[in-house]
Amino acid sequence: MPESKNETVIVQISDLHVGESEFVPSLLTRCVDEINELKPDIVMITGDLTGMGYRREYDTVKNYISPIKCKNILIMPGNHDSRNVGYMHFEDLFGERYSSFKTEELIIVSADSSEPDLDNGHIGREYYSWIKNEFKNAKPNDLKIFAMHHHLIPIPETGRERNIVHDAGDVLEVLVDSGVDIVLCGHKHVPYIWRMEDIYIITAGTVSSLRLRGKIEPNYNIVYIRDDAIDIYRRYPFDKIEKIIGLERKTSKSKLNDRFVKEKVKF
Repeated sequence: MPESKNETVIVQISDLHVGESEFVPSLLTRCVDEINELKPDIVMITGDLTGMGYRREYDTVKNYISPIKCKNILIMPGNHDSRNVGYMHFEDLFGERYSSFKTEELIIVSADSSEPDLDNGHIGREYYSWIKNEFKNAKPNDLKIFAMHHHLIPIPETGRERNIVHDAGDVLEVLVDSGVDIVLCGHKHVPYIWRMEDIYIITAGTVSSLRLRGKIEPNYNIVYIRDDAIDIYRRYPFDKIEKIIGLERKTSKSKLNDRFVKEKVKF
């Protein structure tokens, strides 16, 4: 894996589904161990922490993720977490459902795309100005990341498409106008990368559930950010790591360009 003094490492895990019969505790505890070995700068959990949004599930989730040794853990809810008024428990345990986080090199804006007791997603026009204003705080060369649970555009091999946010077109326009570089999301347990305009939309699979499609295995993403490049890896708990894509950064224009795709990582 790449090593650099001027490097920010982000781990993105998603769709834990604690409380469901398909949840595998050993996958999540192994992932936590791997995260602690990696010592990332930021850990992001992009929704569906629970199965049904019950308080006991939230308490169990907190017990599972509390051993993560990272001072910057950013968490957003998914549609499962908003069932049974579960978003109230989310706020009690993890704080705001809409937030921004900034370092010297990047800014992350995250939004709750869930709706109570619905699997469908929605951001809402009342948050468009907030998203734009948060990204206005970025410096010209900052990497801009937007995070939410639901899909922003359709993902192959996910069946009938009804899981993009209802206001996807408006949200895309907001993100393009804001100069966003990367979107991180989860939801349908199928990892994928799309490029739309100058935005890379990166979807994570499930890290600890066996509700899987086809030959997909539980996995999560690792993003290495450096001054001149971004490398994205997919890691499978207990198993291999794959390099998914490398992006060359042109920081003078705050753009990203393809460099290579699906390069296997060897140890």
